[in-house]
Amino acid sequence: MNYYNEIKNKLIDDGVYSKVKDYSKERHTLITYYEVGKLLLEAGSAYGEDIIGNYSDKLTVEVDKKYNPRTLRRMRQLYQFFDKQKWSSLVDQIIN
Repeated sequence: MNYYNEIKNKLIDDGVYSKVKDYSKERHTLITYYEVGKLLLEAGSAYGEDIIGNYSDKLTVEVDKKYNPRTLRRMRQLYQFFDKQKWSSLVDQIIN
């Protein structure tokens, strides 16, 4: 799996989607950040912790400046927070 391309495509798709469908932007963004956080955690396990810095360098140039290391770490934390909760049905409701 090419984690970088998966992350890049999700963020680009989110940008396009949010411009077309403002009414569901927040929900879609939350889902995207959750999914990106999961991918970042998996990529970090496979390639090391410095993967966030590497991906951030590329994403800030190719997608948007807002995808700096701090933002990507927060996406990973969002995923970790929801993943550890006993209330997975809430996550399922948000995603579905």
